[in-house]
Formats: sequence, structure tokens, C-alpha cells
Amino acid sequence: MQRRFSAILFLLVLVSATNSRLQAQQTAVVDFLKIDASIGTDAAEKKVEGRFLATFKVLKETDSIFMDAVQIQLNDINSKDFSITSTENKVWFIGDFKVDKTYKAVFWYEMKPKQTVYFFEDQIWTQGQGKYTSHWLPSIDDVNDKIEFDLQLLAPSDKVVIANGKLIDVQKIHEINAWRFNMKNAMSSYLVAFAIGDFNKKELVSNSGIPIELYFNPKDSLKVEPTYRYSKQIFNFLEAEIGVPYPWQNYKQVPVRDFLYAGMENTTATFFSEAFMVDSTGYSDRNYVNVNAHELAHQWFGNLVTASANEHHWLQEGFATYFALLAERDVFGDDYYYWQLYQTAEQLKAMSDEGKGESLLNPKASSLTFYQKGAWALHILKELIGEEAFKLAVANYLLKYQFTNVTTEDFLEEVRAATFVDITQWEENWLYQSAFQSEDAYQALLKSPFIKNYFEISALRAMPISAKKLQLKTALTFPNDFIGQEAVYQLLDEPLSETLPLYKAAFNSNNLYVRQAISLSLQTIPKELQTEYESLLKDESYVTNETALYNLWMQFPDKRVDYLNQTKGVEGFQNKNIRQLWLALALITEGYETLKKEEFLIELKKYSSPTYSFEIREKAFNYINELQLWDLETLKNLVEATVHPTWRFAKTSKELLGELLQNEKYHNQIKILGKQVSEKAANYLNSMIKE
Repeated sequence: MQRRFSAILFLLVLVSATNSRLQAQQTAVVDFLKIDASIGTDAAEKKVEGRFLATFKVLKETDSIFMDAVQIQLNDINSKDFSITSTENKVWFIGDFKVDKTYKAVFWYEMKPKQTVYFFEDQIWTQGQGKYTSHWLPSIDDVNDKIEFDLQLLAPSDKVVIANGKLIDVQKIHEINAWRFNMKNAMSSYLVAFAIGDFNKKELVSNSGIPIELYFNPKDSLKVEPTYRYSKQIFNFLEAEIGVPYPWQNYKQVPVRDFLYAGMENTTATFFSEAFMVDSTGYSDRNYVNVNAHELAHQWFGNLVTASANEHHWLQEGFATYFALLAERDVFGDDYYYWQLYQTAEQLKAMSDEGKGESLLNPKASSLTFYQKGAWALHILKELIGEEAFKLAVANYLLKYQFTNVTTEDFLEEVRAATFVDITQWEENWLYQSAFQSEDAYQALLKSPFIKNYFEISALRAMPISAKKLQLKTALTFPNDFIGQEAVYQLLDEPLSETLPLYKAAFNSNNLYVRQAISLSLQTIPKELQTEYESLLKDESYVTNETALYNLWMQFPDKRVDYLNQTKGVEGFQNKNIRQLWLALALITEGYETLKKEEFLIELKKYSSPTYSFEIREKAFNYINELQLWDLETLKNLVEATVHPTWRFAKTSKELLGELLQNEKYHNQIKILGKQVSEKAANYLNSMIKE
């Protein structure tokens, strides 16, 4: 009895400590080996509930052990060896725990996650970025405690479930299916994930025999090939380039709506934004190749070996960025590879020149530093020690520390062991210096003949057009994608008498990106180029099509009907960029399909509804606001958007709502919406009105 009282006192002391201190104490006391959980979701109440089993081994004698669990409600407990209770953010096991003994904790629970699980009408998915899985599944927020997770997910029989690991079976229980998944190896808790929705899949097998599942919404069946183009090539390349076999049972890729980021490398199951689902035309502008390669690279760098602390975060993001770029080089060639390095070098140099440069080991560094400076550091390191030594060091590093946590020094030790080259100066310049080593980068870029040629053309910017016409014409006759664009941008604001033949050459090049550069830069269309500019409406680029439609409609009123008819059935990207522009223009084009204008208006307003993804809604709000088409329904949709889980969309929606509240025309209409929107949206609206 006295011991139990002491344990409770100890618990209270622990609760008052900081989380980081608790986690540091915990990893030395207990090793969580495995979590088995059977989980159901309630979309109406936005909650998860289920049965939970944790297996853990005690490393040091103790009378209390915890798991992270935010706002958990324990419904039933099955434990004889120790008691189980909960506080605001944790589940506690209290008892007399012996060294080297393995225990099991069993209980039933429910949670209403405020983040990490996202409920939509047609999908439910998780995003445990960093340390947030504990909002829906009792787990360990510390990345240094790796656990084997075996999940069973319950879902309506008409839905598909994807989760980490291999699908063992699907059992039908009345109108519910139970999907059971198995993981063979341990991972950090933030990499646990599931998605429930309407999905079909395409199946591939890598050269090494790894099953690859490419998921898609049935409505996007025609986008599967362009979206997942090169997926098998990327997988095979990374396995060969990294030199260590893919470390998991299988690999899945899942597009989800309203995703918070581009992608997330959940172990064996990358989730990515459905905005990357594109058709063959959209592929030219916004393809998934980079995100595809980056998240796959994380299966080694981040998932197999995990940075032990934030100051080593570049070991995940820098490596994933670099190896993704190598995969893109394999797909698109050397010019693309060096162009991307050049673009990021320009960004890093600008940040450094402004005095905002950051050490790669700064735990609070920006994404630009962790991702792009990290990739540059590896590019320079490979050039310094040679490709053979670099690949040996990477492979040894991964094999030595697989399924564990790492520091930068762990990687450096493997580099030193693989080469006789002194890397001391590289460490100082690329790991510790906050300034970007632009001269090193410049010399590395000059090894590309393409970059040398690009620098020669870009150096012409300050010259008068009369002195560089020959060089620009040469660049535009058989243009490289990037050099051709540079040549087009140098024509801007120059006399048409000098540039007309050059623009004609650019149009006639039939290079998609050169022609796109014309659409983006030539804001005033000369009559002499009207016919050529009109041909941009037919290019295989939605960026070009959208820009061309707007500019032509604005500048040639007598042909507006013709332009609208040419683009009438085009949807564009996933956000319906061309369709929504078309609807807006059709509504304000006098005399155009007058009998259908009400249909056009209804369709445009409809896209502001929560039924659609935030990318579609954001564009709809912009057009509704531009044309002042607000009514109670669209205002209600805007208020709901202010509490959307995607913070960037919520932020722009809040700004727009704030502007409308300043308008007397809409203020009173918005005030009465508090009883017609969700509680969360009503609370935000009330706070805005009171200000």
C-alpha cells in the first residue's frame, strides 16, 4: 500500500516535469517492443476507439512507466501485474517493474484527436509529422524509441484501408471490414499511419521483388500513368544507388485530399497530396516525380536510420533531397540535375548574403537549409572523396545503424573509414558554417557544359538587344529548355522592332517551356504576334493555357467568344484552374451563352463547398470575391474554411473573411452565420466579430 502511494506521488512529480526530460528518462528505463491495436473510426464524432496491447521490456527497476496519449479516455483495462491510469497527455503503468522482464499492457480506449487524424466526407487519413501520433494512438513521441506496430483498422465495407506493413487479411463483420496489417521491423512512432477512402490500385514489382502498390481514386483512373510515371525506375535506381536493399516488406503510395504537405514518408506507405494527380498535359507542369523519389528515399534516410535529435535533421531531409535529385537525374538527365542545383544555390546564396545563413547543424534551421543545403553538402562531399568512397560510406552507415537512431558523427565516422581524403575543411564549411559556400558551389556547377552555356547567355542581360540578337537567336533556334527560357525573358521590355523575329523563332521552336516563358512574360500581346500567341491555347501545358486564355480574353474583346469556345471543356489541374477561370470569364462575357449563365454561376459557387479539396475552394473564393458573387452559402463556406486543418488555406480564408467584415454590405450577413456553421467555425467567427 505504501509503495502504491509512493508511486502516485512520483507520478505527480513526473507530470510536472517537461516532456523532453521525461522522454530522456524513459528511454533508459523501458524499451517498448511492440504495439498491437485494433482501431475503429467514427467520422460523425471525429473520434477513434479501439483495443490496445503494448509489449515492453524493463531496462531499469521502476514503479512507473508512461506512453504518450493526448486526451485519452480509458474505457476498460485488463491488467493483473500493474495498474493503468491516464493524465492529460499520458497513459501511466504503475507497479513493481523488474529488470529484464517483459510486460503486456491491455486496455480499450477512445480519443478525439484535435490534429493528426483528419476526417473528410470521403476520406480519413493521418499525418504524424514529428511526434503527433499520440493524438490517436498511445505511443512514444520520442523518435529514439523504435517499436513494431501491427494495426487492425475497422472501416465500412465499401471503403479501402491502407496502413503500414503487409496486409494479412480482411475479415467481414456485418457492414464492417477489419483490415489487419503486419510490420516485421521497428520504427519511430511518428511514421505510423492509415488512410481510409475510395481507392483502387495498380500493382508493380521492383527488380528485387518488392511489391509496389500505387493507389488512386477511381475518378482519377486516367491520371494513374502520368502521375506514377517512372515509379518503378525510381525504385530500382534508388536501391542500386544507395547500395542497401529496400528495408521493408512492401511499398505503397496513396494520394489523399487536403494534405498538409507535398508528401509524408510513413513507413511502407507514402501519403501525398492529390494535387499531384495529373493527366498527361498536367505532367508537363506539375509532376510527382520529385516528391515520389524524395519520399521513397526517406524509407532509408529517416525510416531505417532516424536522426536522434533536431540538430541532425539534415541526415533525413538533406539525404532524401539529394538522392531524389540523383533519381531525377537518372530520369531527366544531367542538364536537369545541374539546373536544380543551380536554382537552390541561388536561393541559398541570397539567404546567406542577407545574413540569414544557417548552420546545417542548427536544430532550428529552415527547410531550405535542412533540405537544399544538406543536398549540396552531399554533392560536394561526393566530389571531394569520389563516388566509390561516398557510396561505400553511405551503405556502411545504413547497414551499421539500421533500425536505430543516428547522429551526424555516426555518418562522418563511416566517411572517414571509407576514404583517405581529409574531410575536416568540408565539415567546417558545410556543416558548421552558417554562410553558404557559393564559390565551392560555383566551381562544382562549372563542371556542367550546359551550366557554362547558360551562364554565357545569362551574362547578356545587361547588354542592349542590338548587341546580342545573334546569341539569342542561336539559343532560340534549337533551344535547351532552360537556356531557351532565359533567352525569352531577355526580350521583355525591348522594342518590338528588335525582338519580333526572336519571338517568332521562340514560338516556332515548339519547345513547351520556351513557349510557356512567352505566355508568362509577354503581358501585352502585339497584334503582329496574335496568331502565334493564340496557338498557346493548344499547348500541352495547363500553366500556359490558363495564362494565354486570360491574356487573350483581356486584350482581344472581339474574339472572346472564340477563345471561350476553344477552351470550353478543359478542366486543368486538380484545382480546376482552367475550368474556374473559364466560368468566371463566361459569366462576364456579354452575350455569351446567356441561357446558361445561371448554371455557370451555380457551378462556380459550388466549388467553394467543403465537398471539394482546399485547392479547388481557394481558387473559387478568389473568383467569387473578384466578381463579388457572395451569398449566404458561399459566405458560410468561407467561414468554415477559416478552421480548415491546412493552415495556409485557413490563413488566406481568415484574411478574406476579415476584409469582408469591413464591408458593410456583408457584415450583417456574416454575423448571422454563427448558428449555421460548425462549433469551431462559430467560435472563430465570434472572436472576429468581437474585435
